[in-house]
Amino acid sequence: MTKFSIISIPIFAAFFLVLVSCSNDNKVAEPKEIEVIPEDIVELRDDQIKLAEIETGAIEYKSLSDVLKVSGTVAAAPQNFATVSVQLGGFVKSTLLMPGNTVIKGQTLAMIENMEFVDIQQNYLEAKSRLEFVDADFKRQGELYKNDVSSEKNMQQVTADYKILSAQVKALEQKLALIGINPAQLHENNISSAIALVSPISGFVKSVNVNTGKYVSPSDVLFEIVNSDKLFLELTLFEKDADKVHEGQKIRFFINNETDQHEAVIYQTGKSINSDRTFTVYASVLGVCENTIPGMYVNAMIEANSNKVPALPSDAIVSFDDKDYIFIFDRNKEENGKPFTEYRMIQVQKGVSDGGFTEVILPVGFNLKTAQIVIKGAYNLLSAKKNAGEMSC
Repeated sequence: MTKFSIISIPIFAAFFLVLVSCSNDNKVAEPKEIEVIPEDIVELRDDQIKLAEIETGAIEYKSLSDVLKVSGTVAAAPQNFATVSVQLGGFVKSTLLMPGNTVIKGQTLAMIENMEFVDIQQNYLEAKSRLEFVDADFKRQGELYKNDVSSEKNMQQVTADYKILSAQVKALEQKLALIGINPAQLHENNISSAIALVSPISGFVKSVNVNTGKYVSPSDVLFEIVNSDKLFLELTLFEKDADKVHEGQKIRFFINNETDQHEAVIYQTGKSINSDRTFTVYASVLGVCENTIPGMYVNAMIEANSNKVPALPSDAIVSFDDKDYIFIFDRNKEENGKPFTEYRMIQVQKGVSDGGFTEVILPVGFNLKTAQIVIKGAYNLLSAKKNAGEMSC
């Protein structure tokens, strides 16, 4: 009996230890509950929200203009651009102008010398003197003819001489005016071999193609004068945009790489399509643009049709995987005694952008009245989604 009892106690103790060990193993292996955050949700703590500078607001209805980005050049109206030549050939006696100089209408650009100028002045004064004599004789013969003192033949001869000389004087007056000499101020004491070539308009000298002593012909362009007070733009558009532009539309444009914005208004659209499927739009520049001259390259934005559409600040719309999204407040919650806020990603489509706002085309069923849109800090939320664990929990 004693032997059996001694053996039974160790066996029972071992069996008890096995049961306790199995019980403890089952408690350690019991799985924890893990929260699964949906793909379109980003959650942040309050301190993370402050760090990301997140602000929410509502979608607004704004009048946004569809903007066409085009390019072109600055040009001067034909009446504000003058090509100066000399009507008769001659030698350049003097000129003091350089490109960029400012000139006024009537200012002397150069002195041109030619002996032919002397001949024209001499012929005019001689013809004018003979005309005075023939005119007196014409009047005398007329009186005699009325009184039957002079024959009809004499009257006809005097009349013919008078008309011939009158035509010569008129023709020479036109030649003098052509070379810049006023016939009324010409007399035998001020005949000159040189004439003043004057500016036909006020403006600045774009080019100078002469030098002292150079012989110039009527076909030579000596000076180019530009008046930059009234400039216009020549803009090139594609034919697909023909229905988006019309007279009276405003244009914002920039010269070269300048940051200063200038304005213009369309006054005419092209009436034909070029071989490269483009057409030209013309716009008058508003106001005075400093340092703007014809030929300069411009980048312009044409404000097309304006409509009231749902819009958000452009920074509130983010791009991810070639799609556009906004974030909206979803809910507040608490985990382990800590408050969290969840934001939901909503796919949208972008429309017209203007003045820092962009049109948003929302999914069907989206509640505009109650939705709280993230209008600031959207890119930080996107970063939290991409890098889960750095900002999100």
